[in-house]
Amino acid sequence: MERQKKEAVVAELNGLFKEASSVFLTDFKGLSMADLSLLRRKVRLANGEFRVTKNTLVRLAAQDTSVSNLLSLLDGNNAIGYTVNDPAALAKVIFDFAKDHDKLIVKGGVLGDIVLSPERIQALAKLPSREVLLSSLLGTMQAVPTSLVRVLAAVPKKLLYALTAIKEAKEAA
Repeated sequence: MERQKKEAVVAELNGLFKEASSVFLTDFKGLSMADLSLLRRKVRLANGEFRVTKNTLVRLAAQDTSVSNLLSLLDGNNAIGYTVNDPAALAKVIFDFAKDHDKLIVKGGVLGDIVLSPERIQALAKLPSREVLLSSLLGTMQAVPTSLVRVLAAVPKKLLYALTAIKEAKEAA
């Protein structure tokens, strides 16, 4: 690769690393090109990207970014998955693919400025989708006013039941 092309790739990767909300580092040694293409398609559907890059270019591009915390993991064949949107969706796609293809190994990642071990990335992958979490939050927020209305409505009902019982007791006597 020519020096100018390398510099362009480093600049592009540096911009992607600064913009990405999460970056995951994987070892893909032993995966076929068909499997890598399938993984790339699945990652794209999760609004992410999956790239195979040279370690030296990643080292240069990671300077002044949170990805610099992953440089100790850069050995062997590495591919990088990154997303600007939903980190859980990307983690879910990568781990689902790794279940079916044992050659794909997740080495680590970063979420914002937080370094993630493979176990923490797997925990992130097990989270429900963003839409499910938002609907759960909305249901929880809506439950509080609904409960308050029920409690406030119960007071007059109990008073009415008490008055009705007194009236029936007086009529019976």
